[in-house]
Amino acid sequence: MSDALLEARNLSVRFPVRARGWGKKAYLTAVDDVSFTVKKGQTLAIVGESGSGKTTAALAIARLVAGETTGEVLLDGRDIVPLTGEQLKDMRRRVQVIFQDPYSSLNPRARVEDIVREPLDNLTDKPEAEKRQIVDQLFEAVGLRPEQKRLFPHQFSGGQRQRIGIARALSTRPEVIICDEAVSALDVAVQAQILNLLRRLQKDFGLTYLFISHDLGVVQHMCDSVAVMYMGKVVEHADRMDLFNNPLHPYTTALLSAVPSVDPTLRENARRILIPGDPPDPFNLPKGCRFVSRCPVAQAGCHDAAPPLEDKGGPHRVACHLVGAEAQSPLGVDAAARA
Repeated sequence: MSDALLEARNLSVRFPVRARGWGKKAYLTAVDDVSFTVKKGQTLAIVGESGSGKTTAALAIARLVAGETTGEVLLDGRDIVPLTGEQLKDMRRRVQVIFQDPYSSLNPRARVEDIVREPLDNLTDKPEAEKRQIVDQLFEAVGLRPEQKRLFPHQFSGGQRQRIGIARALSTRPEVIICDEAVSALDVAVQAQILNLLRRLQKDFGLTYLFISHDLGVVQHMCDSVAVMYMGKVVEHADRMDLFNNPLHPYTTALLSAVPSVDPTLRENARRILIPGDPPDPFNLPKGCRFVSRCPVAQAGCHDAAPPLEDKGGPHRVACHLVGAEAQSPLGVDAAARA
């Protein structure tokens, strides 16, 4: 029996856009045929630059996007894409989100105890006394004092507000939590505190995380496996150590070459790989590989056909025509320089 708790199969999300002139209705495909698996109790990171589709993919899993969604999202083996009514309500109890901005994701007119309690009111029928007890327990779990429950969000720092958002996400005792850039709006010192809190809560509550980030340093600290997205496609998917020690796709290799290191020897030996140009027009994507116009090692065949996401040994998959059976990056960068 599979130990996967969450699985996306051929997930695609597209949004209708205003057509030009008298042409047919146009669509923008933000997520294109994406598949990945998250094992119970583990953390999968989805990384990529802005516009790669990582947040749209995550919010589609939580059923929080208005676009047209196709494919399957399996939660414990059950497809949650077609769910409605009470079944959808039950799914929302099991899948919660920690949003990026701790300033705009909290209702400024509500006291924080009511903010944390809101999912309990909307998604459960627990008695009032139990709800109050859960809120008290969650405040303690995320490091907030009981007397702070009656305060408003503006009376807290950014890190404290994110703790409130974490407590809210935990209130229904979910199995999966989607962390959408959950620390990117915080100072570096506060980021470390929140990341350590998330790791402790994952152990205490038996949580499974889908972690959306553009910060590879954070990903290396938090995650068990990583999926790299570019222009709506997964271009590489591997265990954390495999990806950081042996990135195969040129895009992943270039991203990792930009990760700073405090080790002066590694900084001296590292070779920075620059990605020229801009991403392609999403309404006029190239016929072949979507990275072809920016890839420093692209060949003629890369322009003709899109590369499939193929296994290259173990749980390492990559979508690149230039990666052969020996599973080496076509850029040939020494892995030690990136560690």
